[in-house]
Amino acid sequence: MTTHKLLLLPGDGIGVETMEEVKAIVSFMNEEGLASFETEEGLVGGSAYDAHGKAISEEHMKLATESDAVLFGAVGGPKWDGVPYEVRPEAGLLRLRKDLALFANLRPAICYPALAAASSLKHEVVEGLDILIVRELTGGVYFGEPKEITDLGNGQKRGVDTQVYETYEIERIGRVAFELARTRGNKVTSMEKRNVMKSGVLWNEVMTRVGREEYSDVKLDHMLADSGGMQLVRWPKQFDVIVTDNLFGDLLSDIAAMLTGSLGMLPSASLGAPDERSGKRKAMYEPVHGSAPDIAGQGIANPIAMIASLAMCLRYSFGMVELADRLEKAISDTLNDGLRTKDIMSEGAREVGTREMGAAILAKFRG
Repeated sequence: MTTHKLLLLPGDGIGVETMEEVKAIVSFMNEEGLASFETEEGLVGGSAYDAHGKAISEEHMKLATESDAVLFGAVGGPKWDGVPYEVRPEAGLLRLRKDLALFANLRPAICYPALAAASSLKHEVVEGLDILIVRELTGGVYFGEPKEITDLGNGQKRGVDTQVYETYEIERIGRVAFELARTRGNKVTSMEKRNVMKSGVLWNEVMTRVGREEYSDVKLDHMLADSGGMQLVRWPKQFDVIVTDNLFGDLLSDIAAMLTGSLGMLPSASLGAPDERSGKRKAMYEPVHGSAPDIAGQGIANPIAMIASLAMCLRYSFGMVELADRLEKAISDTLNDGLRTKDIMSEGAREVGTREMGAAILAKFRG
């Protein structure tokens, strides 16, 4: 059995608590011979700043580059609000994405039947929802240059962020979306703002060409990103795979997340390009909920997004599809039993903490 190297980066806040539940599941898989994982643990975010004066040390960055996959918790909190911008906790996450060349961010929005009532939308609008947002992660306005604040004098300043995309960046994220659509509903919706942005015009042109020349079997639709946000709230089940740029992907994926009732429910994957020799991709998996410093240390955080991120890791990095399906079913079965953490609590359910929810999912996973 091949041994896979996993780097665990719990980070800050509830990332530390929810990662413990992932460790228990990984240990179970190792003990039962279901898989073979070699794990190491490192610091990132505020915890790394406290220890090393930077958001991730060179030692732990090296571990990330040498690992088969990275499991990431969350970073940040008010404790570090005053640190220099270049070493803020979020800089560790951005460096991991950049240095590992993780250009494709996959954010599923799945509404478990047992949680349909937890959404702010009507039951029939979200029940059975299963969409995937593919966000370009290493280009666009977050990385474009110039990026600066200039003093113009007379009390005036100018802030500049630059939206930049090149053809190859759009092609490669498009191919990821089309390939994933082939495994799902065979439909891609590309979102941009071609009506007011030149980068949107190029995005539309490239997506159209890639779809026509390489994926003619996949249905491709185009939609302006602002209209897409409205449609996600109006009737989200019209979508299968949504592909979009870094900025709009950031916004649209959070909208999609809340359709399911709680940010604490949803995982994500960030993938690099396949290695020319091995075909393996660098990859990092993380929940979308953030560090939630207001509840950190209380033992009430929802571990489901972190556990579901492990399921995505099993599926996309290691091809362990049966184990991934089994873990996702364990989550669903636990919810069907009426267990809820505070963020998804509903009438008639039983409220549990982080450890009890993690233990219940592990029990279902054990079978």
